[in-house]
Amino acid sequence: MMTNGWRLAMRKLQDQAAGIRKLKRVNPVRVIAVISGKGGVGKTNIAVNLGVSLAQQGQRVALFDADMGLANVDILLGMQPKFNLSHVLSGEKTMLDIIETGPFDLKVIPASSGLQHMSELNASEQSEVIHAFSNLSDEIDVLIVDTAAGIAGNVVSFARACQEVMVIVSDEPTSLTDAYAFIKLLNRDYGLFQFHILANMVQSPQHGQRLFKKLSNVTDDYLDVVLSYAGAIPFDESLRKAVQKQSAVVESFPRSRASHAFKAIAQRIMGWPVKSQIGGHLEFFVERMIQYETQEHAA
Repeated sequence: MMTNGWRLAMRKLQDQAAGIRKLKRVNPVRVIAVISGKGGVGKTNIAVNLGVSLAQQGQRVALFDADMGLANVDILLGMQPKFNLSHVLSGEKTMLDIIETGPFDLKVIPASSGLQHMSELNASEQSEVIHAFSNLSDEIDVLIVDTAAGIAGNVVSFARACQEVMVIVSDEPTSLTDAYAFIKLLNRDYGLFQFHILANMVQSPQHGQRLFKKLSNVTDDYLDVVLSYAGAIPFDESLRKAVQKQSAVVESFPRSRASHAFKAIAQRIMGWPVKSQIGGHLEFFVERMIQYETQEHAA
């Protein structure tokens, strides 16, 4: 005969087992910030094409347009979003309502100028954003965060909150100088020490390697950081044509040199170990983002 105590014990064991199974089902999400020390290096174009390339290879990808002041992911993909995160905060829409679907089922989360400073959201609004992203976590494998150019406070917050930071450089003295300054800031002031470097608009693979070497030589001398070479995107007329068509080059010109480079880098990204964050939930990314933004404004 089963006693009430035995039933409660069995129910507790069942609940624990269910919880463990749920944690095992959770797919850790790879969160990548795409940043640059300056504008004009093709950062957003890279974020878009990497997102589409990963989606082509079977990854479930979301691209968060986090450039609150000059959003243009939608423009590069020929989208005209009617809603964004501000509509989620107002209760008008859910996260799934505002997502735009791009090539190969790429999910695009439109930027919102109303969210320029996450720290200005009240507790209820912060909770709503965290909840919105947590609902998305079981739907995707990779979240790419396309930040604004430069080192504004919210860009630093995004970079600190992401698992991986990819820095875009080109063969311009200001690009390398600004990239070094940004890496130095993130390292010395915030303790980040791992960065992926992607060279854009190069003349050859060797050219990309030389740019990486220039930057790594300086960081090796003055900073305690680890730089890894993510690869290089060649200077390719197909990229300009794709921008004019408002499409990703990997979709419009799949046989181009640039497309082959994006696909190779996407494969390399898929080989990076996933840094699981307490089950891989995206709400922890957003919590850190808000926390760091608040610290920036309190300083």
